[in-house]
Amino acid sequence: MNLDKAHLLRWILVETSHPGNVGSAARAMKTMGFDDLRLIRPKIQGIGNEAEAIALASGAANLLELATEHESLDQAVQGYSLVLGLTSRDREFGPPALDWQSALELIAENAQNQSKTALVFGPERTGLENHHLSLCTHRVWLDANPDYPSLNLAQALMACAYTLRQTLQNNASGDTSKNRDSTLDLADPAAITAMLEHWRSGLEAIGYLDPSNPKKLMPRLEALFARSRLRKEEIDLLRGIAKQMLLRK
Repeated sequence: MNLDKAHLLRWILVETSHPGNVGSAARAMKTMGFDDLRLIRPKIQGIGNEAEAIALASGAANLLELATEHESLDQAVQGYSLVLGLTSRDREFGPPALDWQSALELIAENAQNQSKTALVFGPERTGLENHHLSLCTHRVWLDANPDYPSLNLAQALMACAYTLRQTLQNNASGDTSKNRDSTLDLADPAAITAMLEHWRSGLEAIGYLDPSNPKKLMPRLEALFARSRLRKEEIDLLRGIAKQMLLRK
């Protein structure tokens, strides 16, 4: 069955080390009907052209050829209202946490509204770092054995792709007018990050934030705004406040 919403999904691999994982990820994506693969600063430039990547991609070499490499994650998530960072590590700060089943419901709702979703997978050894998660709207974990929750990168992507395919197929005949307006005007994480940098400058200008001893003010603000699911016009409002703070300097 063809997935008419598959074009709304982007799969992003951050700083991947092993060519085989890129090839296996491409194979899993193509098997499940997805084709938008992005690579953020892979450890080997042109990693998709490596012999191991091509071999493990099997019949999905065309996805490797189409995969785009980016220097930064924010380039790959611009215009995406829902950005899910897949990680099993708990964090003190950062975006709201979701289990994968709840994330599937959000993705389906986003797709019904013709809004785009990005799924972000971190480096094999360390997983996503906090600066990666700052560009995500949610932190998502897969339900696994709590004594051994570790999954190979390609295995994790395959588990997500399979269940996501099922979810989108099950929702294909649903009411597409449901929640039509809920995600249309949400700001993307890159815009929120830029706004937070504007606020950092403004708070320093009025003396509320000491750059030599910032403590945890900015991570707390980042977590607050992540929970708020800001709209585009709200970003403009918040940047206007930051501009006024800078004028007080």
